[in-house]
Amino acid sequence: MTLLEFQRRMAEDVSRPLTTDFTMQKLCPDGSSVAGSIATYVKPSDRLSSFERLEIYNRQYWFRLIAAVSEDYPALNAMLGTKRFDELILNYLKENPSTSFSLRDLGAKLPSWLEDHPEFTGARHDLAVDVARLEWAYIEAFDSATMPPLDETDLAALQPTSVLALQPHLQLLALRYAADKVVLAAHKNKPDVDIVSNAVMERKTSTRVRLPRLRRSPTYLVVHRYQNSVYYRRIDREAFLLLSAIQEGEPLAIVVDKAFCQSRLLPSVQAEKIHQYFVHAAELGWLIATSA
Repeated sequence: MTLLEFQRRMAEDVSRPLTTDFTMQKLCPDGSSVAGSIATYVKPSDRLSSFERLEIYNRQYWFRLIAAVSEDYPALNAMLGTKRFDELILNYLKENPSTSFSLRDLGAKLPSWLEDHPEFTGARHDLAVDVARLEWAYIEAFDSATMPPLDETDLAALQPTSVLALQPHLQLLALRYAADKVVLAAHKNKPDVDIVSNAVMERKTSTRVRLPRLRRSPTYLVVHRYQNSVYYRRIDREAFLLLSAIQEGEPLAIVVDKAFCQSRLLPSVQAEKIHQYFVHAAELGWLIATSA
């Protein structure tokens, strides 16, 4: 056996998915014995068989991947409990193996995957999906680029046909629950957390994470970065529609129409809200020029 063949055999066995009991599989995909295969290139020790020796590496490989994803989804972990969460992540990774040199991308598909797997979340499935979406939005907001925002001169020159863009780090979420309350509750005992929300929350001193009980309530969030902190800012539906239309590359006239197409607000109130939305977005540096 050449060195390259040895490396490939070991990589295949070490990366083979664990069983539901988090142990090494006993059978290869073709039905042959994993132990028999491993014995052909791994020597036993005086205390462990060839299979047991390699199982240590197989388990540690998967435990490292599970831990990497867990670091990005602490609130989802707190919601489900460690045992159910680890089972969820193991199944997710079986269907979504690593395709990047960076562990940062490992959990990218989890929110959309979780949407189709309610067997892991039970009665709180929709809330769990919302929490997962919010936690991944945090990763995107923290890592993505910041572009020079529009200045007062740029804003003064805007016309109904003007097309704007939003900061790359800015994430827009339409959620079914106030998931930011769950995320903040899961983080509240960690002093180094750099996430902030403008939602009013009651904070109690406790060594145990107590997650709030929530009723379904449509919640619109902007997740954005400011001075290396990620903020979860609640906005109303019209603001969400307006920002979404900007993100889609619509001209300002269409942006305003989409924001208030189903609104029953008086025109004067709509005008005031539009003014507030743009002033607020400009102050926070959310608005940038298009790349075109």
